[in-house]
Amino acid sequence: MSRPKRRRDQARTVAFRVLRAVTADGAYANLELARQRAELSGADATFTTELVSGTCRAMGSYDQVIERASGRPLKSLQPAVVDVLRLGTHQLLAMRVPTHAAISASVDLAALEVGERVAGVVNAVLRKVAARDWDDWLDPLSEGLDEFGRLALVHQHPRWIVEAWSRVLPAAELADALAADNVAPTPHLVVRPGLAEVSELGGEPARWSPYGAYAGGDPGQLAAVDEGRAGVQDEGSQLVALALSRVDAPDGWWLDLCAGPGGKSALLAGLAREQGGSLVAAELQEHRARLVADNLRAYPDPKPVCLVADGTRPAWRSGGFSKVLADVPCTGLGALRRRPESRWRRRPEDLPGLIELQGKLLASAIAATAPGGVVAYVTCSPHPDETAAVVAGASGVVTLRAADYLPEVPNCASGDFVQLWPHRHGTDAMFLALLRRST
Repeated sequence: MSRPKRRRDQARTVAFRVLRAVTADGAYANLELARQRAELSGADATFTTELVSGTCRAMGSYDQVIERASGRPLKSLQPAVVDVLRLGTHQLLAMRVPTHAAISASVDLAALEVGERVAGVVNAVLRKVAARDWDDWLDPLSEGLDEFGRLALVHQHPRWIVEAWSRVLPAAELADALAADNVAPTPHLVVRPGLAEVSELGGEPARWSPYGAYAGGDPGQLAAVDEGRAGVQDEGSQLVALALSRVDAPDGWWLDLCAGPGGKSALLAGLAREQGGSLVAAELQEHRARLVADNLRAYPDPKPVCLVADGTRPAWRSGGFSKVLADVPCTGLGALRRRPESRWRRRPEDLPGLIELQGKLLASAIAATAPGGVVAYVTCSPHPDETAAVVAGASGVVTLRAADYLPEVPNCASGDFVQLWPHRHGTDAMFLALLRRST
């Protein structure tokens, strides 16, 4: 008996290979997409982007659908087959792809990329997936779940993240916050102060950052971005840097303690120059330090200083800086709308090691600050264990009311801190504490 003739769909093939890189090799979906989709035309590139991003975003919920449809544990299936099924499930339940096209293209993809022997399994499972739409799947999958469990399933987040958000948000906002994580943002751009004007960015000026704009399309096509006079940066990141710049402090150098890849450094460098100061940008990893230097390249002499240095073992004297930004390594849960796979990659057990490092970096930032100087402790995560709990362990500082330095941003105060949210502000969920060194 002859084998059926298989048709290769290039857009789905690229999507599969990107997803395999994400699930098997730990790649970042956005970076891998940018690398692999260059060979696709405009329409195919758009299709592939939605297929990968949507599948990564809903992966945990889709896995429950696949297990129910297949009648077997996910781990009993070959990982590459699971990825084909995930892509097929997204087409069936969330994209306007006809059922026959989604199933047949997925079967062909499985046969060509994994092997003919798995075609029948993929066909059988996806036919069962297609028997219900997403809303109909929610009923059997929700049986026995409490409110957090249902929210996690419906909004495609792990339960532990839902529980963490419930600790810092009013109950009435929880569903909106989770839903906002599933909406891809319009790119946010930023000018380097003194090097470019917002009018050069096109698009729409940002609501709150005087240096930002919202613009679609390819930012690299803009002259200001290509020349390093502007860059891509979420407005939330712009706002925390802006707040630090507005706090009164003694004259002197500024320090970006964990600078890579350099977006905040590039904004801070211009803000420091406007106040007669200069910036030192420190980054532990050499390849990320090169990214920082590239982001700073457009500034004239004397250029900001870029160092390869460990923030927990400082290469500078204590008390030498007027203002210090400690944008510390974190779970990155505040950027789930831009990095959809992170919600399934991160685990609660990641937190203790990160929290220990965050505490060390905050202590180092405080030690580097002159008496009367200011530290901005920043995370791209609203998880309370990475934010307020870390600041609570700091000594030798007075906590300032951070929202006072962003008066134009509504509903951003969380006690003495600032907490931005996608559903409230259209930004990443950035956390900011402003601390004045007292001793």
